[in-house]
Amino acid sequence: MQNKFLEYRNEYKEFIYHSYDIEEDNNKIIITYNFEIPNLSKFNPRTEINKKDIKFNSIDDDFLKYIVFNLGMVELISYWKCVCPKKVIVECGYLNNEQIQWYKKLYYNGLGEYRYINNIDVEMQDMLDIEICFKKQEIKQRVNTLENEGYLIPVGGGKDSIVTLELLKEYASDSYCITIGGKEPSMDSAKEAGYSNSQIIEVNRIIDNNIKELNAKGYLNGHTPFSMMLAFLSYMIAYMTNKKYIPLSNESSANESNVEGQKINHQYSKSFEAEQDFREYVTKYLNPDIQYFSFLRPISELQIAMLFSRNEKYHKIFRSCNVGSKQIPWKWCCNCPKCLFVYCILSPFLYKEKLVNIFGEDLFENEDLLNTFIELCGYGKTKPFECVGTYDEVKFAITKTIENLQSTNMELPYLLEYYKNNYSLVDTSVDITKTYNNENNLPKNLEEVLKKEILKDD
Repeated sequence: MQNKFLEYRNEYKEFIYHSYDIEEDNNKIIITYNFEIPNLSKFNPRTEINKKDIKFNSIDDDFLKYIVFNLGMVELISYWKCVCPKKVIVECGYLNNEQIQWYKKLYYNGLGEYRYINNIDVEMQDMLDIEICFKKQEIKQRVNTLENEGYLIPVGGGKDSIVTLELLKEYASDSYCITIGGKEPSMDSAKEAGYSNSQIIEVNRIIDNNIKELNAKGYLNGHTPFSMMLAFLSYMIAYMTNKKYIPLSNESSANESNVEGQKINHQYSKSFEAEQDFREYVTKYLNPDIQYFSFLRPISELQIAMLFSRNEKYHKIFRSCNVGSKQIPWKWCCNCPKCLFVYCILSPFLYKEKLVNIFGEDLFENEDLLNTFIELCGYGKTKPFECVGTYDEVKFAITKTIENLQSTNMELPYLLEYYKNNYSLVDTSVDITKTYNNENNLPKNLEEVLKKEILKDD
């Protein structure tokens, strides 16, 4: 695969970020990017924002255009990666040397999994060069105290964003939700949390068909830092709608690498490091008055599962399965790492009847999931390349569920019996669902909300 990477770079030497366009009609704001790999393909991906009756700032705002330009610097990764040209030529906006280094770090670490699965061995500074053709812009920061201090909450339809919606529901009257792709679980979750249709900003990303065709032909492909695209996108919409706070739902578990001893993290753009980098970029080059942070950063996936288990009204609504997201309606496929992880992490609180009712079957009885189970517990070569929690919290959840079953003399299902016979149960006397990670960017009032919920007795 390394030879394929070198072969493509030798044949396709440039990627050009030509331009971006912003259009508006009665229903939508449409952003179109113009990318090109000479002698291979042109790409025109679009982002469409449904306006409904929400008031947006003018699209003629030069500062807004600068945000759109920066969003394009993240959007281009999905197209550049097919052949990894050494040179990225930027024709439509200015970046100084520090900004160029910021993006190079994002590309390198955000494509860590991509480099790993494609066996690409290259240092960060050699990954690509960014050449700026545009003259230096005089874009002034927009530093102001927003009169409207409401929230813009990204909602993906999984348990994490649902917990955020529930804990911030007292702010709902002055807030918006943002969903991408119009997935039913996202819309249903927001509405169940009390948001009206006119408070839900629907965004659609239209991937250019040319990249789909190249992927089908076997050109290089792999995971991209989607959450950083979401960071710039949600930041842009917060600016356009005068919302001050963007509370993401990334947790402390997202910081763990998938490959022991290497900085290869499927969730890099969800990590605290990436969050800090984005906040620093915003402070220096954009509008620091808009506060981007992860509301759930102080807690783990296990703690989120505990909080989610208390809200039964969402149990039949939420979905996290990426395989199932390609179906209509969105289903749990019950055969992938994400499904098994969610099943494991919820099991101390909902196993057995409630959990089986959610998924439609008992995943702990699925012998075909044994290798995935072993990897989730930390006994495989790598952690599955999915948004899953840490080894420690998976083992804690599994041990807790085994103890719960044994306390009532219930028979252990296949995967739990396998774990008991092959690995050591962990010490559950120290309740890790009461821990709190102080490495976070939460405003003080939200820290109080989260701490109160974590310390609450069931």
